[in-house]
Amino acid sequence: MLASKTLYETDFHLWLEETAQALRDGNLERLDRENLLEEIEAMGRSDRRAIRRNLEQLLMHLLKWHYQPDKLTNSWKYSIREHRKRLLEDFEESPSLKRYYEEVFPQCYQNAREMASDETGLKLSIFPLLCPFNQTEILDIRNLPDQTY
Repeated sequence: MLASKTLYETDFHLWLEETAQALRDGNLERLDRENLLEEIEAMGRSDRRAIRRNLEQLLMHLLKWHYQPDKLTNSWKYSIREHRKRLLEDFEESPSLKRYYEEVFPQCYQNAREMASDETGLKLSIFPLLCPFNQTEILDIRNLPDQTY
């Protein structure tokens, strides 16, 4: 176990390979369980952070698109499409992340309101306290607010 911890600290990639081989072989005694558990938990946290970041960016650009129609850019359209795509791919790969998305949605929307206010210079009060978009609109890759293409 000490050797594995040393390997974890000195050559992470080799540690991964040896951990995977120990699992394949069913040799659980060779596992560095403490670091393996830490890495698995970190993977889950990383997936959840990605959901939050993509949702906040998506909501911010949807708000900008809706509340500044005279300043629409292809960059905003690209960002909306890209962040929707990332979310949908994450949900396809790990359907349980959809529950997390729903759980953090209210806070992500509030963060997106602040970000949209900062980026546009519009007062925060311009953006409604409750999200003006429904779930279908938010995740529909073919739909932009007030416009279908």
